Amino acid sequence: MATLEVIFDIDSKEKQTQELTSRMSEAGFWDDEQGSRNLLKQLKSLKSSLEPWQQAAKKTGELKELIEIAKEEDSQLLRELSRDMDVLAAQLDKIEFKALLSREFDANSAILSINAGAGGTESCDWSAMLFRMYSRWAESHGYDVKTIDILPGEEAGIKNVTALIEGEYAYGYLKAERGVHRLVRISPFDANKRRHTSFASVDVIPEIEEETDMKLEEKDLRIDVYRSKGAGGQSVNTTDSAVRITHIPTGIVAQCQNERSQFQNKQTAMKILKARIYELERQKKEDELQKQYASQKKKIEWGSQIRSYVMHPYNLVKDHRTEYETGDVSSVMDGELDEFIERYLKFSLKE
Repeated sequence: MATLEVIFDIDSKEKQTQELTSRMSEAGFWDDEQGSRNLLKQLKSLKSSLEPWQQAAKKTGELKELIEIAKEEDSQLLRELSRDMDVLAAQLDKIEFKALLSREFDANSAILSINAGAGGTESCDWSAMLFRMYSRWAESHGYDVKTIDILPGEEAGIKNVTALIEGEYAYGYLKAERGVHRLVRISPFDANKRRHTSFASVDVIPEIEEETDMKLEEKDLRIDVYRSKGAGGQSVNTTDSAVRITHIPTGIVAQCQNERSQFQNKQTAMKILKARIYELERQKKEDELQKQYASQKKKIEWGSQIRSYVMHPYNLVKDHRTEYETGDVSSVMDGELDEFIERYLKFSLKE
């Protein structure tokens, strides 16, 4: 497993920061508006990741000096310094974990999609439960959850939903959740109280900033407008404000119905479409590299569940990638996912 020192090289980050700062003072730097904006964003990201390490290093040095002094004459001070060291250790744990989120787009907001599998009402209800779980997790981390598109189930639950999870590092965390999620329980929709197994797929892609270089040709797009639909297929407004955009060459579709106007829905749908196309191209490149290097990394496919949630005949949530499990199903469904996410991010370094 790669060490955290390899993931986060302080000397290298400091050198990069100095180089970028130096480039800002060059003549003509501000002439390239797009380039200067991208550099400023990169510099801001570097500083935000570097400063906590620098502060922790400074605090560590101060504590070392004080401990040497206290050893000679002040046992009370030693006890206080011991508490300070415990606080510093906790801070370092958080900083080290943040270092796991150092890949491209990890700092971005996330576009979360949940789709019900085969199983009708059961799977739709499971999708709704997952959406609630991720919403609770997001809210506990101070993220905003913005529903972009949702298709309710015929009787209950959700057939599919797409939401924007807005906040720093939302994608870095939630990328751990991509895959198929399996539920085993006594069905509340079965009069005979039989045990049912339901599946739902979760997809997470990063929100791509507007300044991305990606250009979409108008001839490659099919734009449809329609009335937003509520539960049972009922229209929720009287105008054709919902927008669906299809990228004809790839067949990728993005749609939005929850904004206030057709224009806003189109803008949001276009943003999602660009993000999905970008992710498709990135995945193609990654798959090609996997072939070249004979990687054994498992693909996320329908039927290869990453996690099982068992509510009958016993309580258990188990991640099949890391083997981490807990019997506290209710807490997990209330959004307590951090242990699963952290263990997966550390596990993924082995791949």
